[in-house]
Amino acid sequence: MSHHVPADGQRVKDDDNAHVFHSWSAQKLISPLPVASAEGVRFTDFEGRSYLDFSSGLVHANLGYQHPKMVEAIQQAATQMCTLAPGFAVESRSTAARMISEKAPDGMDMVFFTNGGAEATENAIRMARLHTGRHKILAAYRSYHGATAGAITMTGDPRRWPSEPSMPGVVHFWGPYPYRSPFHSTSPEEERVRALQHVRDVLTVEGAHTVAAIIMETVVGTNGILVPPEGYLAGLREICDEHGIMLICDEVMAGFGRCGEWFAFDRWGITPDLITFAKGVNSGYVPLGGVILSSAIADTFAERPYPGGLTYSGHPLACASAVASIGILEEEGIIERARNLGTDVIGPALAEIADRHPSVGEVRGLGVFWAVELVKDPETREPLVPYNASGPAAKPMADFAAACKDKGLWPFVHFNRTHVVPPLTISDAEIKEGLDILDDALSVADKAL
Repeated sequence: MSHHVPADGQRVKDDDNAHVFHSWSAQKLISPLPVASAEGVRFTDFEGRSYLDFSSGLVHANLGYQHPKMVEAIQQAATQMCTLAPGFAVESRSTAARMISEKAPDGMDMVFFTNGGAEATENAIRMARLHTGRHKILAAYRSYHGATAGAITMTGDPRRWPSEPSMPGVVHFWGPYPYRSPFHSTSPEEERVRALQHVRDVLTVEGAHTVAAIIMETVVGTNGILVPPEGYLAGLREICDEHGIMLICDEVMAGFGRCGEWFAFDRWGITPDLITFAKGVNSGYVPLGGVILSSAIADTFAERPYPGGLTYSGHPLACASAVASIGILEEEGIIERARNLGTDVIGPALAEIADRHPSVGEVRGLGVFWAVELVKDPETREPLVPYNASGPAAKPMADFAAACKDKGLWPFVHFNRTHVVPPLTISDAEIKEGLDILDDALSVADKAL
């Protein structure tokens, strides 16, 4: 595939170094790769070198880069209406809301649009609190819900620490993780039972009558691609119903095909009270997120103003891209394709890779949403690098990532894991190409044992 490569890569790098303040980074310790173009499942640097993207950006480019139907839809929308305040009824916004709600469970017909996932989770907990009249929110330790004030408080991983103290009322709990069970379980079934009892225990000591919502990533994303044991979500739904607590499913990363379903919770047949979404709804072509509300919560604000809003809520261009994206997911059979990639291609291939490498402790996932957990010792399951490692302690993972990039694969690494999360539009041949590189790079991790 030929790529047009601009000639001013050094200027791009110099301007970035001088003027762009990057997230989650010590500014003088990073050197971002200048990227000239992106197309399909690859992006290309200014030297003309192409990388197969096994990260989908930040697990958002579900349709890959520069999908022609997406580009055309945004161009067409820009000729009609680039922007308008959110208080008006706009065709692209109305159509996007209808199409999104049609993918949600029955009785979830209203959509509140945001600019991304963090704002979606912020507004979801605000809705739950106002609807219930309660203030506490339960969120899992192994989670990420965004970096705004409330969202980072709900986040369970170490990115939360520098922002503390923060929003009051958030209580963290342990979710299921059979490979590293916090409950000393010996089977997924035992993990389900003990994890649900743990939630009940937390509610007992916190006072279930004070809890507005339990928020959880349906399938935990950045913190490990943790697929819940069968029956866990149904049990959580039962607990919420018993105590009048709202169940919020954070589908920002897991939704819109990533797990081989429109929403990951569809796999387990449960209905949440609120759904947050972003990323895959339009593959990040224009910033967009939102909350899907149950009729009961929407009715709370039928004659009572909802005290929240955003200047760009339901941005016309963003909504036009969502309409196009949902159409592409349907027309090209991408949801079913993602499901089959997981069961027939990625899952079996990763199992074979695990058998060849002693550094692989476990592979897990579904759809196009997989994690390879790396260990120093497969018997003790000691992680290849310590939890939240940085600097020299993180070198084994850094060396693994460098080996991938050296061979033209851009990985998604976090702590002691590499995640296999390419665009859903990836071909079988491209999957094999990427997994072959990953397989080879794991020999670097093996040397750390």
